[in-house]
Amino acid sequence: MPPLRTALLQNSGHPGDPAGNLKVLDEAAARAAADGAGLLVTAEMFLTGYAIGGGVRELAEPADGPSGRAVAEIAATHGLAILYGYPERHAGAVHNSARLVGADGTELANYRKTHLYGCFERESFTPGETPVVQATVGELTVGILVCYDVEFPENVRAHALAGTDLLVVPTAQMHPFEFVAESLIPVRAFESQMYIAYVNRSGREGEFDFVGLSCLAGPDGATCLRAGRGEELLLGDVDPKLLTTSRRINPYLRDRRPGLYTSLS
Repeated sequence: MPPLRTALLQNSGHPGDPAGNLKVLDEAAARAAADGAGLLVTAEMFLTGYAIGGGVRELAEPADGPSGRAVAEIAATHGLAILYGYPERHAGAVHNSARLVGADGTELANYRKTHLYGCFERESFTPGETPVVQATVGELTVGILVCYDVEFPENVRAHALAGTDLLVVPTAQMHPFEFVAESLIPVRAFESQMYIAYVNRSGREGEFDFVGLSCLAGPDGATCLRAGRGEELLLGDVDPKLLTTSRRINPYLRDRRPGLYTSLS
């Protein structure tokens, strides 16, 4: 299987301005596609901005709403899959969601954040109830979590057991929790034998100071890509050959003893 070139867009865009953020996305997709990317991943709530307070409900849209259709058009125009964060309105609730659109513009998956962080999120969103959401991009199984979700090892291990090769995690990681991007994400990738694309916002939004530090971590525990604190578009390869080799020599999943872990649930 050929590697999947993956682009990580570390950018906070224009909070409260979906049209402006769609323009940023279009420009990034053009650059990523020109460099051979098959997948572009954005940050948490990229479409609207994160620190928008009461604007969450006003700016929320259905998955297939006007902004969703615009993202699909961008994906099809540039011929690459796009994972973007947005506030989703569904059945009277608002979810902190991430949607994956294929290179032909069709929806591949839609995930609703299951673990909400802090007062702002708990007051603004309804948590999702589906822990593992996956789709196929190229020849890889891509799974989705959002920000705080990845800090629960049970979530990542559930993806590993379901066959996720690349876990994409749009995030809004803020100071002083840099250690999550710097240390926790590579460990999660190693202990569950997968790639993790962790894509953060950057700069200040309201009371939040986003730290950047987006990364692509591999199953060998190495950080393949690492952003700084500002806006960046990073590109790296998710290599199926490395996945196969690493899973063979690092037997965590084979050596599990599930009968001993029943107390976890």
